[in-house]
Amino acid sequence: MATHFFADTAVLTGRTMRHVTRSLDTIITTAITPVAMMLLFVYVFGGAIDTGSVSYVNYMLPGILLITIASGVSYTAVRLLMDMQGGIFERFQSLPIARSGVLWAHVLTSLTANVISLVVVVGVGVGIGFRSGAGVPAWLAVAGILILFTLALTWIAVIPGLTAKSVDGAGAFAYPLIFLPFISSAFVPTGTMPGPVRAFADNQPVTSIVNTIRDLFAKQPVGTSIWIALAWCVGILVVAYLFAGLSYRRRIS
Repeated sequence: MATHFFADTAVLTGRTMRHVTRSLDTIITTAITPVAMMLLFVYVFGGAIDTGSVSYVNYMLPGILLITIASGVSYTAVRLLMDMQGGIFERFQSLPIARSGVLWAHVLTSLTANVISLVVVVGVGVGIGFRSGAGVPAWLAVAGILILFTLALTWIAVIPGLTAKSVDGAGAFAYPLIFLPFISSAFVPTGTMPGPVRAFADNQPVTSIVNTIRDLFAKQPVGTSIWIALAWCVGILVVAYLFAGLSYRRRIS
């Protein structure tokens, strides 16, 4: 049974990956847009923001990585909705394949596409001055957090992909996710924010994730922030997975 599931998922993932590689607008949005945003912040706003002894590109790169993921997963919802509207799911249900493999194919495609986009963004970051003395364990920890965050947001994306009535509706869920890093420690220290805004920024998931990644890159002690970040990622992932599964069962029943 497990072999059947993995084989079916691999075939279906290959199908969705081909759709991604043939879609130029997807590549532009998921890779070039975050890069343009990073260049804007570093060369236009960076000089006006005091981050102490840390260069601004080092300070803000973790936030750009999370925005890259948030913008990338919106296409998962759109691709899933288009499959639903195109009758692909009905065709798959008539075949002897693992039903959950259809969803996992979209999730794995999102993960792969986002990993590629993240590598591109980090590469450009290095080109404009990002430097880290972190060792292999720290880089692996950063990669693990980003992958977990990608999976969490992707399973959130599955829900509107299954329930939305239009392409615009399916993709619109990502706007709050993209905006969330701006009300966090991603681009400015939260200490400069007004009281209520600072309280929200200090206690939302992006801040703990950004702070953890920033400390790992800087070879600083991560303290409890890494456990808070992991708790947010795992909690969001579990809840989103359960609701996505419920939405899928309702849709195909």
